[in-house]
Amino acid sequence: MRRGILIQAPDRGATNRRFCAFVPGMGNDFLDIPDDLEALRAALIVERGRRIAAEADAIAAKAEAAAVKAKVSSAEALIAHLKLQIEKLRREFFGTRSERTARLIEQMELQLEELETSASQDDLAAEQAAARAGTTQVAAFTRKRPARKPFPEHLPRERVIVPGPTNCACCGSLRLARLGEDVTETLEVVPRQWKVIQHVREKFTCRDCESISQAPAPFHVIPRGWAGPSLLAMIVFEKFGQHQPLNRQAERYAREGVPLSLSTLADQVGACVGVLAPIIERIKAHVFSAERLHGDDTTIPVLARGKTATARLWTYVRDDRAFGGRAPPAAAFHYSRDRAGEHPERHLAGYSGILQADAYGGYGRLYEPGRSPGPILEAACWAHARRKFFVLADIETSARRRASNKTPSPISPLALNAVRKIDALFDIERTINGLDAAERKAARQERSAPVIADLETWMRGERASLSRHNDVAKAMDYVLKRWDAFTRFLHDGRICITNNAAERALRGIALGRKSWLFAGSDRGGARAAAMYSLVVTCKLNDIDPQAWLADVLARIADHPVQTLDALLPWNWKPAAVVAAA
Repeated sequence: MRRGILIQAPDRGATNRRFCAFVPGMGNDFLDIPDDLEALRAALIVERGRRIAAEADAIAAKAEAAAVKAKVSSAEALIAHLKLQIEKLRREFFGTRSERTARLIEQMELQLEELETSASQDDLAAEQAAARAGTTQVAAFTRKRPARKPFPEHLPRERVIVPGPTNCACCGSLRLARLGEDVTETLEVVPRQWKVIQHVREKFTCRDCESISQAPAPFHVIPRGWAGPSLLAMIVFEKFGQHQPLNRQAERYAREGVPLSLSTLADQVGACVGVLAPIIERIKAHVFSAERLHGDDTTIPVLARGKTATARLWTYVRDDRAFGGRAPPAAAFHYSRDRAGEHPERHLAGYSGILQADAYGGYGRLYEPGRSPGPILEAACWAHARRKFFVLADIETSARRRASNKTPSPISPLALNAVRKIDALFDIERTINGLDAAERKAARQERSAPVIADLETWMRGERASLSRHNDVAKAMDYVLKRWDAFTRFLHDGRICITNNAAERALRGIALGRKSWLFAGSDRGGARAAAMYSLVVTCKLNDIDPQAWLADVLARIADHPVQTLDALLPWNWKPAAVVAAA
């Protein structure tokens, strides 16, 4: 569109000059105005005001659009936040509803993160657009955010005093009296600081006998060691708790100005395992003195000659909280190069009681009646049984494949019915979790036994009409062939219906495999098993593993062996608390 004024040349000899002005926004209409400077100036002012008003309207429209976009983003973030809260409350109240609940919550948290970020960005853009438009035209949009919790009380506070005014802003008077103060808190972090601690031991000589006296050297965590307990705890926990290999740690320390070689860090880790060996042995003794154990294993890649072999990490978890037991929970890990049955036989050589595990054949000789020192009773896991049916009745996966124009997975009505019947058992268990063994047994006899009887009758009837090659028949055979082990929980309140306690203990290893890729040797696998025993036991007792490691490494060198149990995670109290007492 053309702008400005088009002036037509005057005719020669004419007494009056005529001008033709093109006004923007008026199409092809031309206005003739007289040759009058004041009138022309007035027309220009009017046109300028009209253009300024149009630009202001455009800015206001953009501000309104930004405000609407911010409102929509805020609403989407709020909806995602509420959905996540509902899903977490459902999981807390009803328990895990499906095999993919944990993954679903992680996806919802990631979606909420993206929506919250977009909402904050749009909120800021709306505020800037409203400021450009002027507060009289467009009101700024303020997003309602969830109420923020106050900062933890244990964090140190640093007061930064903002100087107050020296005279009154209204009248200029110097007679000001302090009325109070307003405090605005901001959470800040101080980057990690490295320091070298020098232990100075002064020497004294005797004027009489000329002998030299000096205080004894302080204990080191490791003989001739150079690393302090906090540094050692950080290295060990980063490797086994956060799954950060030593080479990545060495790179990060070098970027912070402290070059430490990989071999140097490896020496410290090996020495720490040796120092903590008495604690590890006491944890294992505590685990295998339980009346009931959870057992499971997972793969661990180990570097072999010219290839990577698949070794095993075994875990045995003691957790009596499900039936109101007072013994603290703990976990013991073992390493083996393969999955032969001789390994669990060696681990459980001195144990007799109840073992909750999957249907691994290597446990078979442990269940023999004449076993010494006593029989081990098998308690099967209903979560494993349910999973076999759930794969054949996964409606969600089938719908997702159909939405992606893929061939949907067939859904078995029999498998879906089996999942519903097994879920009824889980619903009953959630209501009695934490009660003592007698109360759990009574509730199961009253409520769970009829469900089990109905499930057995239905399953045996349907199995008779299925081919042995049918997938549903294989899932039924998995349960029916071990019916005594699956129904043992009805007669003993100490038994759980799942082996999830052991699977939770192995979850960190499954996540860490993607980071450290493989163990360097069989000894490395054994060290990993020993350290996992400590880290997982701390987590089971709601103890920060790194804080526990730092305090124990600082105290264990001169700690009396008779009171070594005081350093176990469930008995541990920080040194500052002990000193204050």
